Amino acid sequence: MVNLSITHNNAMTKTTELKGSSFTLSALHLIDGDIKKATDHLKEKIELAPNFFASAPVVIDISNAGKDINFEQLKVAIVDAGMIPVGISGCKEQALQNQAKSAGFAIMNAARTVKEKTTAESTEAEPSSQPVQGRESALIIRTPVRSGQQIYAKNRDLIILNHVSAGAEIIADGCIHIYGTLRGRALAGANGDLEATIFCQNLQSELISVAGNYWLSDNIQDEFWGNGVVISIADNTLSIEHLAL
Repeated sequence: MVNLSITHNNAMTKTTELKGSSFTLSALHLIDGDIKKATDHLKEKIELAPNFFASAPVVIDISNAGKDINFEQLKVAIVDAGMIPVGISGCKEQALQNQAKSAGFAIMNAARTVKEKTTAESTEAEPSSQPVQGRESALIIRTPVRSGQQIYAKNRDLIILNHVSAGAEIIADGCIHIYGTLRGRALAGANGDLEATIFCQNLQSELISVAGNYWLSDNIQDEFWGNGVVISIADNTLSIEHLAL
């Protein structure tokens, strides 16, 4: 992470700092270039979870939208729907990038998760003098997570030994374990880790997400509601199963 400080040369007084940071952003996938259909769908989602989506930033993925996109119209439609468009992803052609920039969009490239493959060697490898760089130890929260609170476990797992209230948000780059009732929002694999998993004793969540794939409460089948569950990614989509104790 690079930190840049802007200073006055004469007094060397720090006035501004520009720092790298991490944020969780929703992504709207524009499937066929139909702006109205996409924003109507967006309005429905906002109505279901207004505390989460209303006035929230959103990135528009146009990788499957074709080349005939009115970016000015897209921007206005998303604002009218109730969210704040901040960037475009899946935009590889320079001409489209220029059009998006002219409409006030940032050009964003989604981070890709690369799984390293190891192969057995016939010869014995020399031991490394450097320690393996893994995740930090899990962040453990023992108190209830109240409405309006947000907890982010950066580069680590998150363990909640209590309840998560409606309107609260828990985020982890790794896995999330909730040993209580989840009524708020849980976002695991926030940095794109497809191996991240959510373990929950009592699922009553407003929203669950793993590596950017999310379900709202209305997407959760009745058989899992109020029960112990395991949520992960399978075949590039969310998968849910009962938690076996």
